[in-house]
Amino acid sequence: MKAVITGAEAVAHAVRVVNPDVISAYPITPQTHIIEKLAELSERGEIKAKFIRVEAEISAIAVVIGATAQGVRAFTATSSHGLLYMHELLHWTAGGRLPVVMAVANRAVGAPWNIWCDQQDMLSQRDTGWMQVFASSAQEAMDLIPISYLVAERTFLPVMVGLDGFILSHTAEPTELITPSEVEEFLPPPDYPLRLSHHDPFTLWPILEPNLYHRQRYDLFKDHQKALKAWKSAFKRWEEITRRGYRAVETYNTEGAKAAFITAGAVSDTVKYALDNLFKNEKVGLVKLRLFRPFPYDDIREICAPFEKVIVLDRAVSYGAEGIFSQEIRSALGGACPVQCCVISMGGKDITPEEIAAVYEKASKIPEGVVIWS
Repeated sequence: MKAVITGAEAVAHAVRVVNPDVISAYPITPQTHIIEKLAELSERGEIKAKFIRVEAEISAIAVVIGATAQGVRAFTATSSHGLLYMHELLHWTAGGRLPVVMAVANRAVGAPWNIWCDQQDMLSQRDTGWMQVFASSAQEAMDLIPISYLVAERTFLPVMVGLDGFILSHTAEPTELITPSEVEEFLPPPDYPLRLSHHDPFTLWPILEPNLYHRQRYDLFKDHQKALKAWKSAFKRWEEITRRGYRAVETYNTEGAKAAFITAGAVSDTVKYALDNLFKNEKVGLVKLRLFRPFPYDDIREICAPFEKVIVLDRAVSYGAEGIFSQEIRSALGGACPVQCCVISMGGKDITPEEIAAVYEKASKIPEGVVIWS
């Protein structure tokens, strides 16, 4: 069944169907609509989860940490400064190997104050040990919730599901609703090897001496590398059940292309429109990065090897260096293909097809290594 819903409502519907045991809620723009919808569903008795209202974002993540450590599914959502406020406990979640799933409505961070969209909030947390996946539509935002639970529970690694604030969270579009039967077929009940209990207490995060700590970090590192197979397997299984296929990296119009844009999030569809309408005489394609952590190095290398240049459209910056996606793409390609960084929008600056075309013209004249701010 199809419905015209916002990205926030799509996430809430997915959570309703997954039916976690605990939902921890604290509002922050533009994520608020996710938990507002879940609160309505909870009040009407349409979800069985214990709905816990907390006083701050750090408490929200603390609740899902405690719940997941007891062997049950939990969910929360946040944005921008709320995610930054969680920073310390993000490390504890990943280090504790807790399969938490959290939606993040991507939003700029201050100062100065801004409530509009960029991806600095999530990408600034790239080294916390969480897996990160980005949606480019309400449909993807919905589907990525059950997919993320499956991968998290197979790898014992937490997942952030990013959706562009306002652009996706508050914009309605036709979306195929996932059904309980689809999720039941796809997502088995959680089976955690360790469960905190008052009746059989133990220490979940003991102090480790240096050699054991080093080994634990190495295990976390290795399991992130292995997790790429889990994502690809989950994408394939979801396609078998729903006929909606996803990939860690997807391409559009790349056959025979001499150059390509690399994007993540909703700007991908803007680039598609530009390619179809403004690039008819140019051999230019699109590479859409859906999975950011673990990073799909081999996929990027294979896809981008034939190009003469890639233009990375960044919505987050590593100050003193370049765009964050550009850094990762450059590392993956290792000089095999020139990488042009373009910071296309910070703080919700509008991105039009005409601007995409203008960026392409600039990139053709500027040497690699010079960051374009458009």
